[in-house]
Amino acid sequence: MADVVLRDVAKTYLGGTARATDEVSLDVADGEFMVLLGPSGCGKTTLLRMIAGLETPDSGQIVIGGKDVTYLEPRRRNLSMVFQSYAVFPHKKVADNIGFGLRMRGVPAAEIRRKIDWAAELLQLTPYLDRYPAKLSGGQRQRVAVARAIVMDADVLLMDEPLSNLDALLRLSFRADLKKLVGALGTTTIYVTHDQVEALSLGDRVAVLRDGKIVQCGTPTDVYDSPATEFVGSFLGSPPMNFLTGTVEVADAAPRIDLGGQSLAMPPQLSSFDGKELELGIRAEVIEVSDGRGREADSVRGELQVLEPLGSSTLLTIDVSGQTVKVQAPSSFRAAQGNTLNLRLPPEACRWYDPETGLLLGISGGVDRLLRSPGSAE
Repeated sequence: MADVVLRDVAKTYLGGTARATDEVSLDVADGEFMVLLGPSGCGKTTLLRMIAGLETPDSGQIVIGGKDVTYLEPRRRNLSMVFQSYAVFPHKKVADNIGFGLRMRGVPAAEIRRKIDWAAELLQLTPYLDRYPAKLSGGQRQRVAVARAIVMDADVLLMDEPLSNLDALLRLSFRADLKKLVGALGTTTIYVTHDQVEALSLGDRVAVLRDGKIVQCGTPTDVYDSPATEFVGSFLGSPPMNFLTGTVEVADAAPRIDLGGQSLAMPPQLSSFDGKELELGIRAEVIEVSDGRGREADSVRGELQVLEPLGSSTLLTIDVSGQTVKVQAPSSFRAAQGNTLNLRLPPEACRWYDPETGLLLGISGGVDRLLRSPGSAE
């Protein structure tokens, strides 16, 4: 096992006109499960392929286990990779698929058999070792691909959206199996996905990419609760984070944000933004909703536009002074379209953003500062 270090890794295509990754830096600790998350075209798969040696960076450095592998051929990097499309051999039985890489390395037959049996038991493939892939389900084929990767005793395990071809129920069960497996192996793992649920449930840390840059890297809780940018807040979460634009007004050293005639108290550290626009970000599930009778502290009123029962919860779409707010209410909540509702926005759950840059305003020691900058990895 080994750590992985990327330093200012850049890659372009089409003669330098299309930038895939833009000087990306990232540290992955030994034994860590790192998830690269982002929309299509953000550069996450290109980054994974450069780590694997399948693509060559235009500039920058890739270090694995203290060894510079930037221009080292793939077979000398001691990595295993699981591809999105399974990439199992249709003409080989499951056992032969699992042991293929070991045979290419010249490992003795007895050791190959031992490792095949070990991986098959770990991934519940023992009854299928003599079957061809055509007689397996999608989930079973994906497990074959994972088994083939883990028997190689690689320093680093790379996975490129391995669950994207599975249906919802298979994805759910296999995700849990995969997390248990990687935890038992303790192998350094880098996992690429566009699925936020996979990222948050699997990763020790999540690196969110946009336009070839890492815009935030942290634990799943940190990335979800305190998005470093509006993009991260809107990409993570279902529904995504709410953003309300308002003007800061300061009276008697107490700042408030005016949301089109309704105002909320703000942290005193934001007094320096008097007269400027800021954006309030808040998650749908932390907003407390009640009928419009009475007015609570830290609350605004809005008109219910849409009510969507989702089984375990009810999603409300509410107009607050001309701005749309999504609220995740209990399934027992009852209201009718057009009702006036009271929304309490807990101050500890509010996040504040600069609307010009989209960056989170961190408040530390009474000093306003930008918590993150675009492209930061830590």
